[in-house]
Amino acid sequence: MVHVIRISSINEYGALVATVKFKTGERSEATLPAALPAHEQVAKIAKALAHPARVQIVETLLRRTTCIGCDLVEEIGLAASTTSEHLRILKEAGLIIGEIARPRICYSLDPQAVAPLISFLEAIAAGQPPALPE
Repeated sequence: MVHVIRISSINEYGALVATVKFKTGERSEATLPAALPAHEQVAKIAKALAHPARVQIVETLLRRTTCIGCDLVEEIGLAASTTSEHLRILKEAGLIIGEIARPRICYSLDPQAVAPLISFLEAIAAGQPPALPE
């Protein structure tokens, strides 16, 4: 059960970063998506997926329900600092969630985060032009 939710900052994408404190004493940090226009949401998600290492991280998380950061470093084969930067980018885009379980962080995917990109790609595949704002 959640005890306290505190907005701790706003990231460079305009999303709120919240710290959640549970009654058990554990803490977790979550990025709350900003209310961006649809085209900005699509671009943000596409940009986050625009690197082979980040795609590999997402594929790894698809195979597992959760993954500890150090496991990802071993599986991806990049330096810990490089993997951490890729995880930060995916997290800021809202594609992954990092739950702190001291001394580790467990990562999992947020499948709902890709909904704007899926809608956009489905429109392209169907040959439908996007609706223009009025």
